[in-house]
Amino acid sequence: MASDGTRFTFIAGRTPADTFAVVGFKLKQSLSSLFSLEITVACNDPAIGFKAILDEFALLTIWQGDVIKRRVRGIVTFCEQGDSGKHQTLYRMTVRPEFWRSSQRQNCRSFQNYDIQYIFAKLLKEMRIRTHDALLRRPHPAREFCVQFMESDYDFIARLAAEEGIFFFEDEYLDDSDQKLTFTDDRCNLRGLGAFPYNPNAASESSTYCINTFRRSAQIRPAKVTTKDYTFTAPGWQAQYQEEGADLSYQRPDYEIFDYPGRFKDEQHGADFAKYQMDGWRNNVDFASGTSNSPQLQPGRWFTLTDHPREDLNSPWQVVSSEISGNQPQAQIGSSGQGTTLTNRFYVIPATQTWRPTPLPKPLVDGPQIGIVTGPAGEEIYCDEHGRVTVKFAWDRYNKSNEESSCWVRVSQAWAGTGFGNIAIPRVGQEVIVDFLNGDPDQPIITGRTYHAANRSPGDLPGTKTQMAIRSQTYKGNGYNELMFDDQTGQELLSMHAQKDMSRIVNNRDAFWVGENQLMHIKGENHLRVESEKRDLVKEDYSLTVSQTLHIKTEENMLIVNGSEYHVKAGSKVTLDAGCELTLQAGGNFIKIDASGIQTSAIVNMGMGSPGKGTEWNGQLPDELTPSQGKLTLGKNKAESSDMTVRPELEEDICLECMMNSMREDSAIVGGN
Repeated sequence: MASDGTRFTFIAGRTPADTFAVVGFKLKQSLSSLFSLEITVACNDPAIGFKAILDEFALLTIWQGDVIKRRVRGIVTFCEQGDSGKHQTLYRMTVRPEFWRSSQRQNCRSFQNYDIQYIFAKLLKEMRIRTHDALLRRPHPAREFCVQFMESDYDFIARLAAEEGIFFFEDEYLDDSDQKLTFTDDRCNLRGLGAFPYNPNAASESSTYCINTFRRSAQIRPAKVTTKDYTFTAPGWQAQYQEEGADLSYQRPDYEIFDYPGRFKDEQHGADFAKYQMDGWRNNVDFASGTSNSPQLQPGRWFTLTDHPREDLNSPWQVVSSEISGNQPQAQIGSSGQGTTLTNRFYVIPATQTWRPTPLPKPLVDGPQIGIVTGPAGEEIYCDEHGRVTVKFAWDRYNKSNEESSCWVRVSQAWAGTGFGNIAIPRVGQEVIVDFLNGDPDQPIITGRTYHAANRSPGDLPGTKTQMAIRSQTYKGNGYNELMFDDQTGQELLSMHAQKDMSRIVNNRDAFWVGENQLMHIKGENHLRVESEKRDLVKEDYSLTVSQTLHIKTEENMLIVNGSEYHVKAGSKVTLDAGCELTLQAGGNFIKIDASGIQTSAIVNMGMGSPGKGTEWNGQLPDELTPSQGKLTLGKNKAESSDMTVRPELEEDICLECMMNSMREDSAIVGGN
């Protein structure tokens, strides 16, 4: 449609302001997307260098007379030199918003305990986007762990914005000659344009902005959203939220979107995400399309339609998208045809509705990754009350290798029961295998541990390939505890090493069977307390060697039965002390001592015969055990017995009378003659 007084100007890069004349353009804009301006210009210079234009700012201005009605500012992302005529050369360019630069950066990084306002601001600052607004009315709590994984900065921001029910657009401020990237979560933050009359005959009033066509539409969309998730900190929490559409009068209510995992770990995010998804899936249930001669109808604005013959359409509408086509053929020297025209094709929804983006897919991690366990400087084991640790991912170029390198990451254990199972905390500096629940980069979990060139396994592979070991390391020390199995044929071994103490509790029966020998070496004391009965059976010899004193005490009787000989030999003296009676009996003769006196058998030979001799002591010392590098080394199989110092044999026999005299005198020495 012709627009009296409408004209277009264009400036690009480092070229003078009057370098280009606009021949035509097409501007496509919509909420939560990057606008695209395709423009054709004529220029007297046939050889403008791309260096002066590409990645530089450009400005399209739409005038009505001398009044600016619209500005579109961006950067030139494409430039093509077209045909050259006698006087002019055509150039085609594509202009995108400054925010488009974020689509050219793909990254992997993580944010911990930050809300999306902080995340957006940090990324936009890194991209040197000059100004932006965050007009947020709803709460957007911080996220424990938020990962950008193999996605562009733009895709990352757009995805988070969709999850949080936030939409964005380029907002223009004509009075300040400014254009801002604006984020908002509520329709109340949109600016109004006032009333636009409906006029299907634009030719009669071309100088007045109006609506030429307006068509209302409706369609069936999902009726409700149900989201569900799980968090280990509240395993009994239902973690399910449901949101139904606002107006279901012309469709069935059982069109449901079920979303698992719902990507929330708390009630605030759970309830909000369900609502935002519902609004996103139904953002085009009730909409209208139309055409206008106004360049001001753009996403992020609302207007009131008037003078439409259908009264219920004369109400406020919010612009969701627009496509503005402008033609200015007279910019080419020698061209003929109509003058400047501008047509705006737009889509709108009722202004009472907050438009939200449809949920966007989240990138998935293809498989497990390698991580290095981290912690504070000087700490070897760093975990929380759940046994979680922090890790440094190989793709992380921003976080340092310390306790803030990641969120707390859960560790898979071989067995996990209520108060029982096994626990092994990965230590700082160790390499671990990190998987991701449902492929979600925000939910890492350690599923394994691996050795590498600088962190070798115990033993000396492949020489110790038959050994399987569980070896720990002393905390901030060089010791270790170990349980080792060796499956070498003919040398099978189960070995256990305790660096310091070892404790064992058996609540009922403890039984073990040794097929050959049992060797035990105790360098300190050995205490044994049996509260009931103790039985020992030795089928061959039993050697007991005590370097100092052997104490034996019984509360009742002590009974010793020998099949052949009982030999007691002392180096100095033997004392037999009986409270009531002492009897020596052999060969049918006896000596009995009691309170009544000393009684003997009928035959007493005084000064005759010689003493009997017992078998000499021939006991054996135990084999020696020497701990060496966690293994026990055996000494010689049969240790030589140590010599015992004994009193020499008497030169003369002792008579009975002399012995009786010594006993009456309580003397330890028996005098002769």
